Amino acid sequence: MTLPPRIPVTEDQIDRVVSRFYARVRVHPTLGPVFATHVEDWPVHEEKIARFWGNALLMQRSYDGNPMQIHKAAGNVEVDHFPVWLSLFDTVLSQELPAPLAQAWSALAHRIGRGLSYGLALQSAGNVPDLGSP
Repeated sequence: MTLPPRIPVTEDQIDRVVSRFYARVRVHPTLGPVFATHVEDWPVHEEKIARFWGNALLMQRSYDGNPMQIHKAAGNVEVDHFPVWLSLFDTVLSQELPAPLAQAWSALAHRIGRGLSYGLALQSAGNVPDLGSP
């Protein structure tokens, strides 16, 4: 059974937003160094993130990663990075999509960002056990 899209963007729009966003991330003074530590192959990373958004927006089943675990394991991702990330992402969305689509995608991105931020904050405070360890 195929579910209807959560937000009716196209795969091309997702690819374009992801590509333009990461072009900006690479040169951003705060985010660039964080990503550069972990991303060796930008096209592969962008394709993976496009699959993530395909799942989140179009209800596809093409991404099976765990963003919380990845961000926790990175070691250099901080709660303060999320507002910067979201602001940059919102700028790209507003430049690349019609306003209703940009606003809907932004709302979902902010909800995801809040969840990741919360999880990182709890971990850094020592309140969350590492469930990924045996």
